Amino acid sequence: MLDEPDDIHPLFFGAPATTEFRKLRKRLVRDTREAIETYGMIQPGARWLVCLSGGKDSYTLLAILHELQWRGLLPIELLACNLDQGQPGFPATVLPEFLQSRGVPHRIEYQDTYSIVMDKVPAGRTMCALCSRLRRGNLYRIAREEGCSAVVLGHHRDDILETFFLNLFHGGKIATMPPKLLNDEGDLFVLRPLAHVAEEDCDRFARALNYPIIPCDLCGSQDGLQRQQIKALLDGWERNSPGRKQKIFRALTTVRPSHLLDTGLFDFAGLMRDADKSM
Repeated sequence: MLDEPDDIHPLFFGAPATTEFRKLRKRLVRDTREAIETYGMIQPGARWLVCLSGGKDSYTLLAILHELQWRGLLPIELLACNLDQGQPGFPATVLPEFLQSRGVPHRIEYQDTYSIVMDKVPAGRTMCALCSRLRRGNLYRIAREEGCSAVVLGHHRDDILETFFLNLFHGGKIATMPPKLLNDEGDLFVLRPLAHVAEEDCDRFARALNYPIIPCDLCGSQDGLQRQQIKALLDGWERNSPGRKQKIFRALTTVRPSHLLDTGLFDFAGLMRDADKSM
């Protein structure tokens, strides 16, 4: 990798020629490919709508998927998509110019969901839920219009962990973002190929390539969000006990229904001793 200028995708032009970056890139490719294969995301010949917000995670997603496609490891057609939600001050030209310069097929869609969120959400309340629903609805529509079978999101390992604890502490359930989900209508997959990737790696990667990061000023401007609190908790655990996040993530992949309390997952009433079975 990175040996010859004409042997890389344009999304990697200007990449540092350091051993550290090579290791980072290989790890991102490995972890992404592992998630894609583990959760059966590939349908050869399919078309994916790759959602690009302008944040570090979506840039990393876009680059690594194109790397896999470039190497012949992802037989999928990729269409990058940015949904401009009408936030004041949003630099509308940054992503179109970036994608054009890198030769990435893309669609830019403008929908003023910002005004709807500001009108419907009372002052002091979290905007994320409504904003997310409106965004997701538009992305589903665009995917259908473009003949895509999947909406592909840049959620990484840390997002999955944070959602798990949000559901645990505030939702009263054990659940998180799945790497592969079928929408309610049954016509589109929602995929998260970065499910095994650490947030820190996304940050280091996007900064190393000097991608033009666009912050989310809508939800990012709100203080004291529950997700921020969970993130701080997880980061504190990681500092005090390095590797803690990965251990928790591994636990989500190794679930024992017989050692939980959900009667819908395990038939406790039907559990019998061997002696009882012979009676």
